[in-house]
Parts: sequence; C-alpha cells; structure tokens
Amino acid sequence: MKFVIAPDKYKGSLTAFQICDAVEKGIRLVFRDAEITRLPLADGGDGTIEVVRYYLKGEKISLSVSDPLFRPVQASYLYSAKAQTAYIEMAEASGLKLLEEHEKNCLLTTTAGTGELLLDAMDKGARKIILGIGGSATNDAGMGMATVLGYRFLDTQGKELDPIGANMEQVAEIDTSSVHPRLRTVTIQVACDVTNPFYGKDGAAYVYAAQKGATDKEIVQLDKGLRNFASVLKTTFDVEIQEIPGSGAAGGMGAASLVFLNAELKSGINLVKELAGFDEKIRGADWIITGEGKLDEQTLAGKTISGVVTSAKKYNTPVAAFCGALKISIEHQESIGLTYAVSILQETGGLEEALLSSEQNLVHAVYNWANLLRHT
Repeated sequence: MKFVIAPDKYKGSLTAFQICDAVEKGIRLVFRDAEITRLPLADGGDGTIEVVRYYLKGEKISLSVSDPLFRPVQASYLYSAKAQTAYIEMAEASGLKLLEEHEKNCLLTTTAGTGELLLDAMDKGARKIILGIGGSATNDAGMGMATVLGYRFLDTQGKELDPIGANMEQVAEIDTSSVHPRLRTVTIQVACDVTNPFYGKDGAAYVYAAQKGATDKEIVQLDKGLRNFASVLKTTFDVEIQEIPGSGAAGGMGAASLVFLNAELKSGINLVKELAGFDEKIRGADWIITGEGKLDEQTLAGKTISGVVTSAKKYNTPVAAFCGALKISIEHQESIGLTYAVSILQETGGLEEALLSSEQNLVHAVYNWANLLRHT
C-alpha cells in the first residue's frame, strides 16, 4: 500500500516532522513494506519556516533590520540561490513578539524592517519571494515597507512623512518616482488567510489594533487614517482597495502587498503545498494521513487539514486525520470530507500530561487504524 503522511504540527507538543516519524512507525508495525511518502505541512503560522526550509533547501540569511519601533534587531529569512526563491516572515522584523507589553502601540510602529528583508532578498538575486504576514505589531498600511523600497508618502505641504500608523491620515500624495527597479522583476506571493477589508468595523483597525496596543480612541483614529489612505491609493493607483478581501490583513499589509509589491494573496497552506509539489506527490496513494493539534469548526478556514482534503478529492483518495483534540460533529466531518478522524488521547488527564504522551499515543492510534485496514 502507498501512504502519504501530511500533517501540521501539534502546537506545544510535536513538530510536523515528529508526527511523520510517529505515523510511519505506527504504519510499519502493520505494513512493514508499505510505500510511505512524507510531506510535512504548515498553514503559514508558527513553524512554517522550518517546513518551508525542508522543501526549499535554502540557507538562513541573518541581518540587522529595523524592529517595529525603528530599533536595530537581528532578523532572518530563507533563501535558495538555486531556486532564486526567498521565504520571509513579517513577524521576524515587524512582529509583536519583538515588543514588550508596554511597548505595543500601533500608532507608532512600522513595517520598515519587513521592507529591509525584502530588499536584501532582491539584492541577493531572488526572483520569487513568499511573504508570511502573520503576527505583526503594525497598522501602518505597509508604509514602512514601501518607504524602504523607494515609495515616498507626502503630506499636503509636500513634506515626507514618517511611515507609522499615526501618519496615515496625513498622507496626501504617494511619490512613485524612485521605486526600486527590481520590484518589476520579482514575483511575490503573500500568505494571507483572512478576508478582512481595509477599514470599517471588520477592517484592520477595529479587528486587530487592540491586540497591538491601541485604545478605543486610537482605533477610531487608525480607521480614519486607513480611510484616507484608501482614498490616496485610489487616486494614485486607481484601485478600490476596500473591495479586495484580505486587504486589511496585518494592519493593512494585505493592501500594501497588492499595491506596492504587485503581489498575489494566497492561503498559507496552498503556498506550502505548491513548494512541496503536493498534488503530484500524492498521486496513486491509497491513503493520506494528516493531523493537527486541534480539529474544530475552524478547520475549513485555511487550515492544513482543509488543504489536504482539497487535494485528495482530485484523486478520490481517502484521508485519515489523527488529532490531539477532536471537536466536530459527524455532519461537519462529512462536510470537510474526512473518511476517518480521531483524537489520539487515551485517558483523561491534564494538558501537560497529554502533550508529553502525544508521540506514544499517536503511534498507538495509527497502529490500531492500520491494523483495521489490514483486516478489511
């Protein structure tokens, strides 16, 4: 039999690679000569960079860039000279993880560091860049990133503005005369799994700014700035950014990617599947085994299991999901398209105990499933 093992991580417990090991061990206890293909996956969140590195075979490039408050910080990205492809995570340079709690204030933060990573990758010779925009500390509509790449944001007096969230409402003109020429030669794809519009009650400020340190009053100010910025984008680029799903992602970085980078917004799992050559490699499989730490009603929205099932349906291949926690109804499981889904927990206990037992529980659960297959 041919099995494809294609899991995401169990957060706080097992990496996607460790899950592949455990699942293979459970299968080989029953099918010793099985053909097994390992395709660890990620959806653009934590742990994605190691999964991308597995397929991209790139080196980690480290450099000093601006953190969200313009201070120097060491950040890294992946680059494959052979493929001329870079993978950059916005959070490395412009992430909340870089700030202390009292420093969070997205009126004052910038995406300049992300722009510096993009610029370095282009200078290295990248022809394709994949940009993950999760975990940002910013709400500057990508002004910082764009400034590094040659765009200039001017007020009504023609004075250049600092690229921070507080200045979005002061932008009257965008000068594109000095944009970096390499932007015309690079293809950029952005991992974006949200559909928030640019402004309004479901937009960047009202939905995400509070967790980035904004007060209620500041959220109103930021939203006003986003509305003004959208108007200037319309004048400059003739684009109705508010109408594009995902434009409000990462404090307006979704819009910035589309307008300033000419990027394409794609789901994180689809980008990782493309890097893995996933759809081709699962051809002819008898089963695909996947899993996540928790399978719940959110799984349909851009998660790894949803991406696996979408590909499996092309070949009518059954999918088995082994999860740390399973919180779905039979109807939901059927709507997802999972043939088999199970929690690997063997006994009631605390979370810490469950996390420590994940590997042996997974091996045992897969063994039982494989044993059932053998006798059917």
